[in-house]
Amino acid sequence: MINSVAIIDGGGANIASLQYALQRLGAKSHLTSDPSAIQESSHVILPGVGAAAPAMAQIHQKELANVILNLKQPVLGICLGMQLMGTSSAEDNVDCLGVFPDKAIKLKGGPESPVPNMGWCRVSFSSNNPLLQNIPDESWFYFVHSYVLPISQRTLGRTSHTHDFSAILKHNNFYATQFHPERSAAAGAQLLKNFMELN
Repeated sequence: MINSVAIIDGGGANIASLQYALQRLGAKSHLTSDPSAIQESSHVILPGVGAAAPAMAQIHQKELANVILNLKQPVLGICLGMQLMGTSSAEDNVDCLGVFPDKAIKLKGGPESPVPNMGWCRVSFSSNNPLLQNIPDESWFYFVHSYVLPISQRTLGRTSHTHDFSAILKHNNFYATQFHPERSAAAGAQLLKNFMELN
């Protein structure tokens, strides 16, 4: 198991649960905002809980935007981290990293579909990408979010609230999940294991 994981420190919460999930897989992780430490790691995770504007402000303050965009190793954005990989977010109309050429939009609610979307949702796979190896199609994953990226040719998995949206995205060496794999039981653990085995 490759064991050099840089978790980008953007001031988010729930980092401990992610580190524990990686530790259970035998992976060593370190929370860092040091460009050299990020660049030298075999795998990089951009987590996020909170709002897009302050998260992007942290990334710019720490001069990490170009560092992230120029990474060549596997990179995984989680939850807000996924939205930060879009071009911009309707939340505060903030410009984001632009890994994926899509804007994060507010999730539409309904009588039985409250916003934020909190809980377990099935994810339908549209690819047999190595990130999804040994995970059954229509597996359940845990979501907590109010904004989404749309379905596109980069979508590896989708789920539905009042409408379909991207649950998993890929572009080159960049991957992202709208759900929290570290809180998604066996399916989430398998996804993190698969990510760690990407090279």
